[in-house]
Amino acid sequence: MQDEVNEKTVSLCVNGGKVTARIFKAALVKMLAKMEQGKKDGQRKEMKKTGKGEAVSHGKQSMEKLMRQGCQLSNIEVTDGNIRSFEKYARKYSIDFSLKKDTSVEPPRYFVFFKAKDVDVMTAAFREYTGKSLGKGRKPSIRRKLEIAKERTAKHRELEKTKQKERGPEH
Repeated sequence: MQDEVNEKTVSLCVNGGKVTARIFKAALVKMLAKMEQGKKDGQRKEMKKTGKGEAVSHGKQSMEKLMRQGCQLSNIEVTDGNIRSFEKYARKYSIDFSLKKDTSVEPPRYFVFFKAKDVDVMTAAFREYTGKSLGKGRKPSIRRKLEIAKERTAKHRELEKTKQKERGPEH
């Protein structure tokens, strides 16, 4: 039984008086094209089974599309109002998710629903997202760094001028 499963046999019949390498090659190319067409037809049938002829979506999607995929869902509550920046990390980790806003509470809460099998990937994406968003608050902006540098150079110039005055005129 195991040998039958492991071996695959392909039969090819060519009618002809003299089979040359060119004829054999052309027959193989046609056979492979037919096999590829059969695979594509099988994929189309599979898409129809998943729901109304749509392909399975990835990334951000509606709750209906996420539930239609037939997987168990999990969620994480997010209180950050800037949830859009999370989408970048979700795309990076190729997570299928849906966002829902709960306005019954003040300030509104956001729920990120995702497939339960993606829990480990989701935690990694959230860890990176929170690390980056927290790091932004600690770092001074480039404009602030420029202002500090300008102040330093202005102080340095004033010190140079006072030193020059104390030395007196040089001839």
